Amino acid sequence: MTALRPEVAESDPNRKSDDRPLAVDATPSESTGLVELHESIATLLASRGQWRQAYQHLRSALDLVYADQEEQPRVPEQLRREVDRLRKEHAEAREQSLRDSLTDSYNRRYLDQRLLAILTERGTSRHGLAIALMDLDWFKRVNDTFGHLLGDRVLQRVVELLQADLPADAFCARYGGEEFVLVLPSVTATTSVAIVEAARERVERHEWAGIAPGLRVTVSGGVAYEPPADALPARPAVSAEQQLLRADSLLYTAKRSGRNAVAYRESGRVKLAGPAAGRRAVSDSRVLGYY
Repeated sequence: MTALRPEVAESDPNRKSDDRPLAVDATPSESTGLVELHESIATLLASRGQWRQAYQHLRSALDLVYADQEEQPRVPEQLRREVDRLRKEHAEAREQSLRDSLTDSYNRRYLDQRLLAILTERGTSRHGLAIALMDLDWFKRVNDTFGHLLGDRVLQRVVELLQADLPADAFCARYGGEEFVLVLPSVTATTSVAIVEAARERVERHEWAGIAPGLRVTVSGGVAYEPPADALPARPAVSAEQQLLRADSLLYTAKRSGRNAVAYRESGRVKLAGPAAGRRAVSDSRVLGYY
């Protein structure tokens, strides 16, 4: 078998990718050179984002070092640093794949993964779960009046304001366009409404004129709360999609009430939080279909 050099591996279009290290020949006297070869191939694969294969080559290099020593060896410092660097780069790349490129909030992929994990854990949880769907009011007017570049800055600032003062296990994710989701595990219904109303108020009170004279930005939200699993043992489990639909319908109610408001459900009725509570009541017939 002929040793497969890195440049050969790179230029062969017919070679199938798998998780095994590239084939190399070895004799005891060649082991030092093979360690360097494995490291070189690992660097090449890492530059392409082929993290698993790169890690396999670093493991092969480490095995060769062990094989050449009679007693339990220490890992060479250079190889240790290389492994640590590769692991760090892999973790950073994975984190970036779960972030929205514009706002740096989490994206839909992360939202779906986390909600699935949270709802799976809730079978034995004694805590409730709140999901709030937030939407910028009249955002098209912002883009039409001030331009899309400034609109992007507004989205970035809104995310900063929504995320401020969230509980440690809560997070914000971009749902699409100018819509964002706040996920609040381990909270009560009252606390969840207070957290979302505080976020709405932060956006309203922000000094938007510092970005552009005459700019005003507000958000509306709908808070769907699911009580602890053991609170309603006879009730079927609620999926993430169902809870997002509830939040969406409550957001619709907040919009119809005049915007810049947070809608939620309490004791069978849909209500508005904060200063909006005194507004004219809005029919909640659309919301009832999701409960």
